[in-house]
Amino acid sequence: QVQLVESGGGLVQTGASLRLSCVASGVILGAYVMGWFRQGPGKEREFVASVSRFGGTTSYAESVKGRFTISRDNAKNTAYLQMDNLKPEDAAVYYCAAKRPPDEYKYWGQGTQVTVSS
Repeated sequence: QVQLVESGGGLVQTGASLRLSCVASGVILGAYVMGWFRQGPGKEREFVASVSRFGGTTSYAESVKGRFTISRDNAKNTAYLQMDNLKPEDAAVYYCAAKRPPDEYKYWGQGTQVTVSS
């Protein structure tokens, strides 16, 4: 059974940093594109970032470019999201997800809460 488990969320002040982790089990992570999504209060879930199977290609939402960095360590079956210079509008539940192109994201974690105080 495939399971994705996020961790690393928390309450921080504006301008602080957090590093989210997503550990996969029941799957060889290197076979999947990994993505991070977020859903703020009263908002729809939105794409944050993605990384190709071996980390060579990354993609970011405009709102996080230059502040967030997605990476992965396939040997550890783990994906990361380094979030720097956090803003109150970054507050959300963050989810990691996995997909095998051309399919859509199939596996999702349970989410980790990020709260940013002003």
